[in-house]
This record gives sequence, structure tokens and C-alpha cells, in this order.
Amino acid sequence: MSGFLAVLVVVLIFVVIFQIAKASEYVSILKGEKKARQQNNRINGFLLIAFLVLGLIGVYYCNEAMRGKILGEAASEQGESIDNMIMWTLVMTGVVFVITQVLLFWFAFKYQEKEGKAAFYFPHNNKLEVIWTVIPAIALTILVAIGLRHWFRITSDAPKDAMVVEITGKQFNWLIRYPGKDGLLGSKYFKNINDATNPVGQDWDDNLNKDDFMANEMHLVVGKPVKLIIGSRDVVHDVGLAHFRLKMDAVPGIPTTLWFTPKFTTTQMKEKTGNPDFVYEISCDQMCGVGHYSMRAVIVVETQKEYDKWAAAQKSQYELAHAAPAGNAPAAPAPAEKPAEDTTKKTVAANLNH
Repeated sequence: MSGFLAVLVVVLIFVVIFQIAKASEYVSILKGEKKARQQNNRINGFLLIAFLVLGLIGVYYCNEAMRGKILGEAASEQGESIDNMIMWTLVMTGVVFVITQVLLFWFAFKYQEKEGKAAFYFPHNNKLEVIWTVIPAIALTILVAIGLRHWFRITSDAPKDAMVVEITGKQFNWLIRYPGKDGLLGSKYFKNINDATNPVGQDWDDNLNKDDFMANEMHLVVGKPVKLIIGSRDVVHDVGLAHFRLKMDAVPGIPTTLWFTPKFTTTQMKEKTGNPDFVYEISCDQMCGVGHYSMRAVIVVETQKEYDKWAAAQKSQYELAHAAPAGNAPAAPAPAEKPAEDTTKKTVAANLNH
């Protein structure tokens, strides 16, 4: 019944619109169609100019009001370059936007229908076609080249002194693994995955896994390059690092990487933003299921001394996986019983003496 009423309402709306259009047409005929059309064009022309002026003022005001207030300053060295790239992209496209919009609205006003003025038929101009095809093509090629340069930079080999952190996405949280003192991550195999003891599927026969540890937060050292090894356990996720201006897909079975250098500690960012609750965040920037909204982790950027202290307090995943469950510790072994004395020889010896 409700569906029928909805259809009926839609039909009635169309009927009303049609009747209004017909009434407008009849009024135009009574007033003189040509005169009414010219009057409407004049009103629309002034409205378009007003919309242009107010729209450009609004764009400028919003840009100034929101400048630097959404994410603030880029928190990585690579992010600075990406911010510059975005700025120049906005400048170039913004200039084109303003010129084309001004021309569009001004032409609509200037060349409106007027008495005694005939439209000029202008079908083709080779020079104009070349100008508005070649110039945008060159500009876009430059922008693409700049973007590729930044892309190759963050996905290239990280510096040799870079710390390594592995981050694996799964519905709906992030699994973060660190190498131990050897600085190398152990191998893993998906069939070894066990949510309780081995969430990323580490191979316990690989000695490099013996000191790897995991945490719910990503701890990084300020001013030190970090290489992220990114993967997924189930569907495609995306590691979003908005404060660092970086992101990278987490694809099942295909590890991806990127590297960057944090510029400010979490404490420094709290002071810069004036927000005592500020935290760096890892978000999932790829729709990955019903719990996508909750897929979030925290990054702590700190000094080398603070990081070393935190890392020293972590237990390796191997140790946690092989620890006896609480309350099920094996009982202490009973003392070995003294073997019963063999009296056979004594009995034989006694019989011989007799």
C-alpha cells in the first residue's frame, strides 16, 4: 500500500510541474512570447553575474577560513613535498577554474538575446582548438610527472638505517609487528595463522622470529626513516596516514611498502595543535566491510631513548605463543623412587654358605 502511495505522489508531482509549465507557456503567449523570453533572459543574466561574484567570494572565504585547520602542517619530510605538489596543483587548476567560470557567466550575460542583435555562427577555429588542447595537455603532463616523482620516492628502497615495521590489516583491526634486536623480521606462512597465539602466521622454525614482537600501537622514532611492510589477511585494506600525507593499499598475498621520516613527536604535535588529546592515527582508507568505520590504530612518535625503553619492555611473540596458559602449569615432577633391592643374589649366597 505504501509503495502505491509513493508512486501516486510522484505522478502527482509530475502532473503539477507539467501544469505549471503549460501555464507559463500560456502567459508568454498572452504577453508576447518573444518579449517574455527576452525579459526572462535579462533576469537570468543578472542572476548569473550575482551567482558568479558571490560564488567566488564564497570560495575565497572558505579557503581562508579552513587553511591549515583540517590536518595542520605535514608531520613527515615527504609530506612537505606532497603538500607543495597539492598547492601547485590547486594554483594551476584554480587559475583555469576562475578564468573559465568568469567567461562562462559573463558570456551568458553579455550575449543574451536582445532586440536587433543576431547570433554569430562560429563553427570552427584551428588555432583556438590547438591552444585549448595543447596547453592543458602540457600542464597535466607536468603535474603527472611531479606526482610520479613523489610516488617513486616513497616506494623506493628505504635508507639503510631505516627502522622496519610490518603492518597487516584484517577485519577489523591492524596487526603491527616489530623486529627484535637483530633488526630483521622472521618469515611467515598463512597456514600458521592462529588468532590466539600467532596472528600473522610466523614460522617458529625461523630463528629470526624468536625476538620479533607485536603491539597494538605503532611506535616510531622522530627524525628516523621508517619502512612499512604492508599486507592483509583477508580483503583489500588501505593504510591511511593522513598526518604524514601518505597512504598505501594492503593487498592479500602481495606485500606493499613505503617509507617516510617523522618530523615531530606526539608531544610536539600536542603543543603545535594546542590539543592535549592529539594522536597520530592509522585509518583504513578502503571500504572493507561492515566494521570498516572502527578500523583505527594509533601511532606514537617519540625519541630514540623513549622508543628503546618501550621496546625493551615488550615480550616476543614467540615467548607469548609458547608460554604455558595461566592455571595450567605442569606439576613439578615427583622425586624418582629408589629401585627395589634385588634379594636374589643374597638368597643364593646364603644357601651356598649353608
